Amino acid sequence: MLSDRKRRVRRTGSRKSNKSATTESSVVLVKEEEVIEGIQSEEEVKVPEDKGGEVKVLDLSELKKKSIEDLLKIAEELGVVSNGRMLKQEIIFHLMKKVVNDGGAAIGGGVVEILSDGFGFLRSPEANYAASSDDVYISAGQIKKFNLRTGDIVSGEIRAPSEKERYFTLVKAHSINFTDMGKLQRYVHFDDLIPLYPEERILLECNDPISLSKKDISMRVIDIVAPLGKGQRALIVAPPRAGKTIILQQIAHSISVNHPDIELIVLLIGERPEEVTDMCRSVKGEVVSSTFDEPGYRHVQLAEIVIEKAKRMVEHRKNVVILLDSITRLARAYNSVIPSSGKVLTGGVDSNALQRPKRFFGAARNIENGGSLTIIATALIETGSKMDEVIFEEFKGTGNCEIILDRKISDKRVYPAIDISKSGTRKEDMLIDHVCLKKVWLLRRLLSSMGSVEAMEFLRDKLSITKDNNEFFDMMNS
Repeated sequence: MLSDRKRRVRRTGSRKSNKSATTESSVVLVKEEEVIEGIQSEEEVKVPEDKGGEVKVLDLSELKKKSIEDLLKIAEELGVVSNGRMLKQEIIFHLMKKVVNDGGAAIGGGVVEILSDGFGFLRSPEANYAASSDDVYISAGQIKKFNLRTGDIVSGEIRAPSEKERYFTLVKAHSINFTDMGKLQRYVHFDDLIPLYPEERILLECNDPISLSKKDISMRVIDIVAPLGKGQRALIVAPPRAGKTIILQQIAHSISVNHPDIELIVLLIGERPEEVTDMCRSVKGEVVSSTFDEPGYRHVQLAEIVIEKAKRMVEHRKNVVILLDSITRLARAYNSVIPSSGKVLTGGVDSNALQRPKRFFGAARNIENGGSLTIIATALIETGSKMDEVIFEEFKGTGNCEIILDRKISDKRVYPAIDISKSGTRKEDMLIDHVCLKKVWLLRRLLSSMGSVEAMEFLRDKLSITKDNNEFFDMMNS
């Protein structure tokens, strides 16, 4: 080895002495390229040729979707020893390592998270984008070469860790943001995109409701009172036990049924574990969570990855909807993590703590020439906490749609507990046709003379005797 290195040094020395300055600059460029591509070229996985049998290929993303029982069966077939006490990530880790060491191939993917040291990892939505043993390492050279950013969706070939390594390593990228490596990616950065008012409507009225036992009219009420569009920045203001989580579930279900082209992400911050399970089983979309027993920095890390992923998808002209429950707990997490500025507002809120949650909520917009990011977030009020009141006041007026839930209505078990007079959407004339808009205004004039409870009961009774909102508006003519 030492003699080989000396020969290389002598050869390069002789070349430099015989060549001009232009040749020296080209050598420097070659060396820089080798530095960037070094890790990928040296770590190339060499799958042996098929000698009568098939080469085993395992997909890391597919393994993460399987249950522990299914993983244990696969481990038994491959001869991976398990003592029955291993975590799911550990079982996947040993499975992938076994296949690669036996000459097979491993495919992995995930969402890029770049750390402050320059390198990064591919995080998985199945693990709620938390750091785990089955994450895929990305070198700083690969990040520079492919110009990767946090939130990029990458898939490719990976190799098993060596004796001194802890993680799988990406050795060959196959696609970035759903685009194959051979194709040129043309996109504009999110901050340079032109925001517009929502123009295309998100219809929530659904013929296939979640609860088949009773006819629920919550989504029909929202379509009339506070219609939503692609690119909406909506705030659901709710006191405790007013039914905000149920409304979020119904919105998620309606979007997945009526608009299958929309990329749906449900982000649960500080929720109870049983509510997370219920949401995962009732929603056909990506559900990621950080429960109330996790630290504040974990809430922040999850929210940052989700919003960056959504931005990358919008850059590629996709329509994305984020359902956030709740923005109040997210702001509390930022308040506990951010360094103190010395200026504290009422309720113990740092003056700089709400800047990043506002940036999260403010990312919602409709984009000119295609693509949109819709954020529907819940805000807590009447909790007895002065901090929650300050947070709500800071976000009040930042959205272009507000759905206000009233505790008086929910106490009388009238659902949905929406305060019709206080709820509404800015520029609703861009979402509703002119004929229906006149009828909505007429309905508001009629309900404005009633109390909040009486108005909701009246509207609920009228909607329950009609099949859909079109029939309800036709009934208004008669």
